Amino acid sequence: MCLLLFLLLALCQAGHIARACSYSLRGSWQIRNANGSLELPGTVPGCVHSALFQQGLIQDPYYRFNDLHYRWISLDNWTYSKEFKMPFNHSKWQKVNLIFEGIDTVTKILLNNVTVGKTDNMFSRYSFDITTMVRDVNFIELRFQSAVLYAAQQSEAHTGYQVPPNCPPLVQKGECHVNFIRKEQCSFSWDWGPSFPTQGIWKDVRIEAYNICHLNYFTFSPIYDNSTQEWNIEIESSFDVVSSKPVGGQVVVAIPKLQTQQTYSIELQPGERIVELLVKINKNISVENWWPHGHGNQAGYNMTILFKLDGDLNIEKSAKVYFRTVELIEEPIEGSSGLSFYFKINGFPIFLKGSNWIPADSFQDRVTSDLLRLLLQSAVDANMNALRVWGGGIYEQDEFYELCDQLGIMIWQDFMFACALYPTDRSFMDSVSAEVAYQIRRLKSHPSIIIWSGNNENEAALMMNWYDIPPSDYPMYINDYVMLYVKNIREVVLAGDSTRPFITSSPTNGVESIAEGWVSHNPYDTHFGDVHYYSYSSDCWNWKLFPKARFVSEYGYQSWPSFNTLEKVSSKADWSFRSKFSLHRQHHARGNTEMLYQADLHFKLPQSTDPLRAFRDTIYLTQVTQAQCVKIETEFYRRSRSEIVNGEGHTMGALYWQLNDVWQAPSWSSLEYGGKWKMLHYFAQHFFAALLPVGFEDHDVFYVYGVSDLHSECRVTLTVRVHTWSSLEPLCSHVTGHFVINSGEAILIYKEPVPSLLRRCWNCTRQSCVVSFYLSADSKPLGPTNYHFLSSPKEAVGLQKAHITENVSVTDNQVMG
Repeated sequence: MCLLLFLLLALCQAGHIARACSYSLRGSWQIRNANGSLELPGTVPGCVHSALFQQGLIQDPYYRFNDLHYRWISLDNWTYSKEFKMPFNHSKWQKVNLIFEGIDTVTKILLNNVTVGKTDNMFSRYSFDITTMVRDVNFIELRFQSAVLYAAQQSEAHTGYQVPPNCPPLVQKGECHVNFIRKEQCSFSWDWGPSFPTQGIWKDVRIEAYNICHLNYFTFSPIYDNSTQEWNIEIESSFDVVSSKPVGGQVVVAIPKLQTQQTYSIELQPGERIVELLVKINKNISVENWWPHGHGNQAGYNMTILFKLDGDLNIEKSAKVYFRTVELIEEPIEGSSGLSFYFKINGFPIFLKGSNWIPADSFQDRVTSDLLRLLLQSAVDANMNALRVWGGGIYEQDEFYELCDQLGIMIWQDFMFACALYPTDRSFMDSVSAEVAYQIRRLKSHPSIIIWSGNNENEAALMMNWYDIPPSDYPMYINDYVMLYVKNIREVVLAGDSTRPFITSSPTNGVESIAEGWVSHNPYDTHFGDVHYYSYSSDCWNWKLFPKARFVSEYGYQSWPSFNTLEKVSSKADWSFRSKFSLHRQHHARGNTEMLYQADLHFKLPQSTDPLRAFRDTIYLTQVTQAQCVKIETEFYRRSRSEIVNGEGHTMGALYWQLNDVWQAPSWSSLEYGGKWKMLHYFAQHFFAALLPVGFEDHDVFYVYGVSDLHSECRVTLTVRVHTWSSLEPLCSHVTGHFVINSGEAILIYKEPVPSLLRRCWNCTRQSCVVSFYLSADSKPLGPTNYHFLSSPKEAVGLQKAHITENVSVTDNQVMG
């Protein structure tokens, strides 16, 4: 600590060499509740819940029913405070700012008992001028207001008309009026998550002091010029010039590996100033593009920007720059009404394979770098190339997007509005404008982000009348919708980023919604845009129920997490599928019943008389059912990419709901809380493979499609094998002749009536046999072996109980299995 302070003093007191100094206020703060009955140390970044838990004042908030027991925390008003000594002479600096990268959420900030400012948006960065308030020794306070009480007050003050929904469904056990506060929407509860409306300083906080001028931010966008076939980089830099005179100098931009170095002269007038530069990449050097996972390398280049300004002031920044283009193609399709909806990356059509991302924890201070890497690497390991950052959570931390850049994960980025209508009063709209402008600046340099989307399901909520709006009120609510997402958010996006597409909602009909006045009478139209699809009362093995849509950005089925995961937050009394705990943890109405219904269609339900055994078996069966349901649906979407049937098809995206969990509970996820793989995630490794045979039946005929995401054609054969349930050895096998699957194509490669298939395989029956099949080249299997059930497994004849053994030994202190 002493060494760090010495280095800081040396830097900030180095005479004319240093023109800026930064002092972090991270670390230990004091926290107290409104009446002073609780006072405790807390860590910044962090939140009140985490501080209480770390001090042993509460249990793990996720344990059993603690989400209800600890509601009092969110209903109280807490204060964060800290005394600190300035490590440098503040009087020698022309400007001193207090910077908050993220405050959750509603606060009044005081420095030395003087009000500095107020905050009301979790997603914005705040900077306050404290030049005249700062002293050698300082006392800072953040007086938080309960987000729950603030939201209720804002709703009550909105007297003109209702802005629904008022409260979440009772099964979610949540808080009301979340649409009236710019805060993580799911923190008030969701159908997969608890209600923990946190308070705290959730990102970095620091003091910045400077003379002459200061670089507030710089951001950039690589742009491909089609006319000259050259790459350029647009760089935007924001300065605060505190000198009374103009500040001149030069800017040197260098990208060594592209043999590009350019120098610009600038002159900054006093005040807030923006500098825009256009860097032309050396046309004689080949630029390697960034590609999504499975389609090429994630090439990037180191770039430095040096501002050499008057008064020996040097400001240097470095960044990783990636080059890729993205287009959202909405154009007529032969044989179909409507329009396509797919993405081209670097001019190549890409089928988006992946899932939807939700916050990895209710308490963001628990989301570590290791956890982010584990979850995102798991997505890549399951052959995903895309994730949708869902609009009811948060704009993720910088490291999330950096990892996606490195791993080749395309991001569909929602703005943080979900499943609700929203107010449009001036203060709310101004707050949203600032939020969106900041997030665009922060994120637009990431190649992984390929689209901005205004909200989650709000066009559908409005036009499908989820909230029973009287017909006479529709014009008012439609006007509010257009005001927020089109005239506000869209305008801010277009002003800040011209390099990627923007859509107002998901699902949406895209340009058709625009043509209908920005809201479509049927946002789920399969001939346009993207759709969300859920059905729990129909048989998920019946592929004919699924929408043959252009793009499916949400679909899925629930399962329970493994017993090992649940065991950490439950007690023995909870270990039953119908226990109070199991009902409490399920936030989706009839969710547990729907899981058993779907399982019972094709599997035998657990019959053990041992309650624990029955519980564990039921958990396992929900995961089996979920995996098979999502497999069948995903394979339907993948084989629909190249065909039009009855005017529908050309499906070019499948993002199932959802990748990860926020706590230990039943949900649609394929990764449990903490990152453990459910069975679905293992299945996803196969059904998202780059080269995949997909089998299905129609009118007693067995079909196999060959699906390719490859960039070149492949010449393969198909092997179809029939097994009895009692043996791994095939009864019979058939190898087709060679055929070619073109790049980015799904084609029919095999068909045979099921009765014929069974007759030539020793008179198998549907109940006694099962089909497997795989693709080969030069007698070597390519991709995964797939399978097709000829009957429900619960009707299988000859199926024997598995005998699985495992040998564990310890050698040189290592466990070998």
